[in-house]
Amino acid sequence: MADNLGLKESVSMALGGMIGGGIYAVLGVVANITMSAIWVAFLAAGIVALCAGYSYNKLNSLTDNQGGSVTFVQCYLGNSTLAGIVGWTLLFGYIGSMAMYAFAFGEFSAAFGIIPGSVLEVPTRPLISVLAVAGFVGLNLLGSRTTGAAENVLVALKVGILVVFGLLGLVYAFGFSGAQFEYGVSHLGGFDPLMAAAISFVAFQGWQLLYYDQEGIENPVDTIRTAVYISIPVAVAIYILVGMVTVNLVPQALTSHPHVALKDAASLMMQPYGLAQLGAVILALSALFSTGSAINATLFSSAYFAKGMLGDDILPDQIGSADADGIPERTVIVLGAITGAFTWFGGLGAITSFASLSFILVFGSVSYLAVRQRDHDEVNAVIPAIGTVGALAFFPLMMYNLYTREPNTFYMVLGIAVVVLAVELLYFERDIIKEEIEKFEPDTGVIDEHN
Repeated sequence: MADNLGLKESVSMALGGMIGGGIYAVLGVVANITMSAIWVAFLAAGIVALCAGYSYNKLNSLTDNQGGSVTFVQCYLGNSTLAGIVGWTLLFGYIGSMAMYAFAFGEFSAAFGIIPGSVLEVPTRPLISVLAVAGFVGLNLLGSRTTGAAENVLVALKVGILVVFGLLGLVYAFGFSGAQFEYGVSHLGGFDPLMAAAISFVAFQGWQLLYYDQEGIENPVDTIRTAVYISIPVAVAIYILVGMVTVNLVPQALTSHPHVALKDAASLMMQPYGLAQLGAVILALSALFSTGSAINATLFSSAYFAKGMLGDDILPDQIGSADADGIPERTVIVLGAITGAFTWFGGLGAITSFASLSFILVFGSVSYLAVRQRDHDEVNAVIPAIGTVGALAFFPLMMYNLYTREPNTFYMVLGIAVVVLAVELLYFERDIIKEEIEKFEPDTGVIDEHN
């Protein structure tokens, strides 16, 4: 048990999976839709995520604490193919999230201005992103205790810096700016806040990965339940604080270069103290801590998730061994390699949108499964019902936003979904397909002598 994760490490893993590239990559898009009503979007997304967390906890306690999205679908719907499709969809969602985090890591590294734009005619941003993924693959291969300790440090640094950023931003806004602090009352009408909430949903995934780590967590039932109920509200509070400060201080930066807008806000708020450059550097370092810990936490937990899928014959054996002690090393390497390829070559906007949609679908489905268990005294049906309705609202709003504002991304997301679904069906229905093919093969057997 010495290598198992405790509450502190579990909270760090959950926060590391949420407060990562999402706050940097998603903030600009959300702010451009809601402006100073950004707090409504993050609050709505957080409420749906928290309702899903409640649903996960309740279903986990009803399935002998061996839960997870795939297990829940298999247990309560009895459809192994559907369970497998959910598993593959989530795994691609996690890979897309890690690619997004790695992309942001590379962008903020380049934002320091001391790294050349290219090395030997190779762009440095994708090169840095791939090297970051490779580094965290190596870290995960060292074991869970090393990974958990590193996550504690990274999360403490990034949360501390973001909280100080938000507080100093409030000081500047109310003490030095002279401009009225906007709360977005004029933007509360219509569907824009909910549409923005749907887009931001990818920033609220990560906590559910704890359910796949249960063999590596001390007292997993109580530890995971507490970690989920701590991490989601903390993430919501930090997103709202950082989002409101950034929107009020540097609204123009969110339009011109949204991925590094927080760096501009940090520079502005430190001007009265003569530390503008230092503020920008510290915030950029925070971005590296945030995106790095998000890669670390997601890779660690998604490898455990893949291990469970291997045990259920949902993934091919070439991916890794379900009998491995801890996380399968081959699985970590494969996930890292695919993530590296996506962050280098992939259309990141499409991958990120697909990831967000997959989490909306799965979280909504798990909430619905919890509603179906309302006959159990320990299940309050109202909470998972809110999660179900919220997800049902988010999905069409997300698709509508992509179709009207980013049609190319919309069609790319559809293309990715079709390819993933086709590969899934080919894998899960491989025996049936083989039987059908064999029907059309010529009979090469020995002719019966009695005929």
